[in-house]
Order: sequence, then C-alpha cells, then structure tokens
Amino acid sequence: MTASSPATEPSRMRTGVAGLDQILDGGLATNRLYLIEGAPGAGKTTLALQFLLEGRARGERGLYVTLSETAEELATVAASHGWTLGGIDLFELAAAEAALSPDRETTLLHPWEVELGETVKLITDEAERTGAVRVVFDSLSEMRLLAQDSLRFRRQILALKQFFAGRGSTVFLLDDRVNAGGRDLQLHSLCHGVISLERLTLDFGAARRRMEVSKMRGARYREGWHDYVITSGGLDVFPRLIAAEHHVPFVGDAVPSGLASLDAMVDGGPLRGTCTLISGPAGTGKSTIAVQYVHTAALRGEHCAIYQFDERAGTLLTRAAKLGLDLRPHIESGMVTLRQIDPAQVSPGEFTQMLRLDAEQNKTRLVVIDSLSGYVTSMPQEKQLVLQLHELLSYLNQRGILTLLINPQSGLMGNMQSNLNTSYIADTILLLRYFEAGGRVRKALSVIKNRGGAHEDSIREFRIDQAGLRVGETLVEFQGVLTGTPTYLGESAPLLEERGVDFA
Repeated sequence: MTASSPATEPSRMRTGVAGLDQILDGGLATNRLYLIEGAPGAGKTTLALQFLLEGRARGERGLYVTLSETAEELATVAASHGWTLGGIDLFELAAAEAALSPDRETTLLHPWEVELGETVKLITDEAERTGAVRVVFDSLSEMRLLAQDSLRFRRQILALKQFFAGRGSTVFLLDDRVNAGGRDLQLHSLCHGVISLERLTLDFGAARRRMEVSKMRGARYREGWHDYVITSGGLDVFPRLIAAEHHVPFVGDAVPSGLASLDAMVDGGPLRGTCTLISGPAGTGKSTIAVQYVHTAALRGEHCAIYQFDERAGTLLTRAAKLGLDLRPHIESGMVTLRQIDPAQVSPGEFTQMLRLDAEQNKTRLVVIDSLSGYVTSMPQEKQLVLQLHELLSYLNQRGILTLLINPQSGLMGNMQSNLNTSYIADTILLLRYFEAGGRVRKALSVIKNRGGAHEDSIREFRIDQAGLRVGETLVEFQGVLTGTPTYLGESAPLLEERGVDFA
C-alpha cells in the first residue's frame, strides 16, 4: 500500500457502500478498472448494483453488462433490496446473439457460441452510445469461456482497459473465482484495484462474510479482513477497528458503584478509560455487580450499554428489579441500552460496529459485555479473538469508557480457570468465589488487581438478597477461601446474616 502525493491523487468516486468507502479512504480513484472477486453468494452483484445506484443518485450514467443473468433476474435482485433499475442501462448476452444472428430463430444461447471479439465490440458500442461513467461486467467467467484461451482472454481484458480509460469510465469486473488456482494473478496485475469477497459457512449458525482490499495502486486503504452482511438494503460493511484512531480527551476519574463498601475495596471505584474484569463461577453475582454500576451511572445521567450474550434480557430485568435495581425506567428514557446478542448470528465486526455507534452517537460512558464466553462463541478462531477483543477494549479505553467484562470460570463451582486468558488486558479484577461455612454455601469477594490505584487485599463475604448487594467484614477466621475449600479457624461465625437493610 502506498500513499499518493496530493498533487497527483485522482478524484474519488463513492462506491455506494459507506463502510467500503471508509476502508478505501473516501472511495475509488476514477477512470480505473477494478476486479471484484468472490465465490457465488458472496454479494458481488449486490455490490455492483449499489455502485451503479450511487452513480445514478449523482447523475452519472451507468451500464450493467450481464453475461450470465437476465434483466429479469437482476430486477428481482434489485427488488429484494427495495431498488429499481430505472435510469441504468442493461446489456444482456441475448442482445449480442440477436445482433450477431438476426436471421436465427430464438434459441437458448450458450456463451461459447458467440465470438468473443464480436461480443466485446457490441459491448463497447453500447458504452459509447450510453456515455456510461460507471460500467459493470458480470461476469468474467463467461468471457473466459468465450475466449477459450488464457492469452486471448488477457489481451481482450487489456483492450477493454484501454478503451474505457480513454472514455473516462470506472469499471467493475466481477469474477466468480472458481478456476482451479482460486485466483487469476494475471488479471490482478491488469486491474488497478482488487476487492475480494468471501463467504464462510460455519458448523453452526448463519454464514459469515468478509472482504479484503488486496490491491489498490497509488492509494491509501485499510488492510486486512472486514466483516460485512447482506441485508435488505444491500451490503453493510464493518471496517476493521483501529483503536488508536479514536482517542478523545477525558478525565480518568473513579466510577462509583453506589455501594460504599464495594467502592472502598477499589479505592473509590475503577477509573474511566479502563476495563474491569468481574470473574467467578456461575451464580456468584457477576452480572448483578455490573447492573449495580449501570443503575448508579444512569441515576447520575450517564448513558450505559449492556450487551447480553448469555442471559435472556427479560430475565435480567426481572431479577434486577427484585433487588431494587430496576433498569426499565432508564431503558425507556434512553439512558440505558440493553441489547440481546445472538452469537450464532452476529459477527465480531458487526458487534464492534454496535459498540462504536453507542460510543460515538449515544455518548455512552459505561459498557457491560456479558459475557466473555458468549463473545468467544461468536468467533471460533481463538487467536483472532484475542486480537479483536484487545482492539475493542483499547477503543473503549481511548474514548474514556468504563468497560465491565463478565468472565465466567470453568465448572459449576469454579476452578480459577476461564476459557480465555484475558486478565492481562484488564485494569481491575474483581474475583468472586463460593465457600462453605456452617453448612451453608456462601460467597466471597476480593480485588486482586487495580492499576488505577490502591485496593484492598482482603477477602470479604458477599451476599445478594432482598436488601440488594452487601459486602461484609474481612474473613479473617478463614483460610483457603480462594481455593474453594476454606478452613474455619475461629470460634464463632462473624458472617453476614439475613438483614432488611444494606450493610453499607
């Protein structure tokens, strides 16, 4: 990738896909030939139609040359997205058959039955007649069949490139990429830019799609793979996140939970622009602690967002209301956004885009991701997951957002292990444990890390009941609480009993 000097950089042409334009640093250079490659179903035709529709909206003439689909099929594709093709010129292979054999009866025409040179001549004549500024060829697979020889095919593509360069047209060449080698590198060398679309079928869940700008001469662009989805309105592309580009000034003050005893353990609360990992086995109260922070922040007038991967949103709201942490009024006022995420349907790129919209449009100050195991499910490749999560948390930190990341530990009672080692990216870690005392299952809370300041090194009992959340005294008469099998050394039980008021 190279950057052009301002004196020679050509004008930019919007593609009609906002996310792709961001990846391309504003759009495509005009008067160039571009290759759009990908397997069937990747969305090449949809992208090409958006490209032409964008031109129509800007008053630029467009020409769609279809060698594989009929005009009726294209109209059906457009209608599925709510589009019409009025104002866009269409040239079908059937038109070439009629022109080359006017006295022939109408029959089903195979691509190899038409001479390549004569067909291309008809196409260029149509381009001259329409004065098209944007041109789409769909697809090169048919032209290969017409050429029947790689050298002849290459020469014909080069001739098309020279023809359209002289007319100031920007051209999309769609290629199915079904040849034996997977990619036509000779074709890559002829084109000014190459955009690759990929469709991935997972073992379970919806297919995932991603794109890569693998080549763009003399222009800046964002490298790497970018997730995208095909919706009823076309392609929605999610550019790969680079956290360093999104820093905003903020004050890194402490964020209180509203529970004095808990805040005292974390030196007033975790700092803005940091990530707090709440770790522990199932049922210890990780999500409840996060809701406590959200409820308090909403009362202060701060926008919060909860991304619920595991628990059903309705269950969370009902449980929180019983603890005196009713989030429904804050959701209705728009102060809290609660999103139920299906990891089988949402790609990491789409999830990141949701977070960005909340952060940049809603000015969110606190984000809860519940939980890490649900996020892991959305992305099977673990190495990529670590990089994605690190970049995502760095982005939230750069914007001064406090992130609460729920981290379930393995096993019902917990064994100090999690599915993924994320402790190194957390600034604060709250650890919850079960322990047994007096024939009862109890919970313990400790702060084992706090980069933002001092923190207690004590282990305290933690309880959730009708009175809400309570943090008790230090468990000085127990030994081995963190192991889950503590030894009681005292003579009495100085533990939290049932109360009707908050201990704090």
